[in-house]
This record gives sequence, structure tokens and C-alpha cells, in this order.
Amino acid sequence: MINVYSNNNHSALKYFKNTEANIHNVLIIAGDFNIKDSNWDSLYLFHSSYSDSLVEIVDSFDLTLSSFIQQVPTQYSNNKHNSNSVIDLFFLQSNSAELNSHKIYSELQFSLDHTSLTVDIIIEKEFIQHKRCTIIKNSKKESKFIDDFIRNFQNIDIGNIITKGSFESIVQEYASILESTWQVHSQLVNIIK
Repeated sequence: MINVYSNNNHSALKYFKNTEANIHNVLIIAGDFNIKDSNWDSLYLFHSSYSDSLVEIVDSFDLTLSSFIQQVPTQYSNNKHNSNSVIDLFFLQSNSAELNSHKIYSELQFSLDHTSLTVDIIIEKEFIQHKRCTIIKNSKKESKFIDDFIRNFQNIDIGNIITKGSFESIVQEYASILESTWQVHSQLVNIIK
């Protein structure tokens, strides 16, 4: 989840555009983007080139603009000559049944010039196996496991691979050696959340 504040100079957009951000598995990008655009504000009649940059950035994360449950402004102007606008946005995972829209709480504006926005994220209870066989990486046990496996693997006679059946037999022998060597060298550990 990425929370963004991009000032009037669009510094966050410039950062994302000019930096090769090594970010994976993004579910949500949300925040104040300071971009007025007809794409997300039906009362605003103009299109901004900054919105194109923003859409290109979020598209690289496989996100799309969240649909509005209700169309209301997200920023309220203190100046009667300026209109209220939509500049706070949610970009959610594309084609997600769970993450498909957000809510805007204009009644919770209080003394701020922006209103609250929320999105529901459904977190399903997941079974976590409590015990697992493992070998600690870079340990003596791992080295011994590798050595024993290579030695046992080298003893497989591969000179008689003339039929599909003989090939499958060798593959099965390989799998058996891997499993038995693993059982000898691995240990049962408790996994915690």
C-alpha cells in the first residue's frame, strides 16, 4: 500500500517517473495527487497532462482508478471564487472483486479542507501450517544434504535410457533419492504467525 502526497509541483509524480522504484505487489496507491481532471471530476471540464503521467505510473503497478460509490468533492475550497474539487484518489488492483471501490465521507470534513476516504480490504483467515521440515540455509546440515544428494544422484545408471518407461523410472529414482536425502537431513520446526 502506497500513500502519496504530491504537492502543486507534482513532486511525487516526478519521483515515480524519474526513479526506478523496485516495488512489487502493490494493492493500493492512494492520496492527495493535486491534479484536477475531468477523468475523475465530472464538474471539472479540462484534462491535465499530469493525469496522463499518473495513469501511466499506476498502470505500471497494474492498478486502476477506483470507482466512486458517490460522486462528491474531496477538497473543499475556503475561497468562494474557487470550486470544490476531486484531487484525492484511490488506485486499486485491476480486476479485483474485493478492491473495487472506495467511500468518500464528506460529512467528516470537520475543519480540514479535505474529506476522509476509505476502502474496505477483506482479509480472509488463512490456515498456517504450524510445523514444517526445513534445512537452515548455509548451515553444515545444508552442505551435508547437498553432498549426500550429489553422491547418491551420481550413482544412478543413465546408460539405459532407451524408452519412455526407462526415462520415467530414472526420474522416479531421482525423486526418491531427493526425498530420502531430505528426510535424513531436514528437521521439523514450528512455524508461528
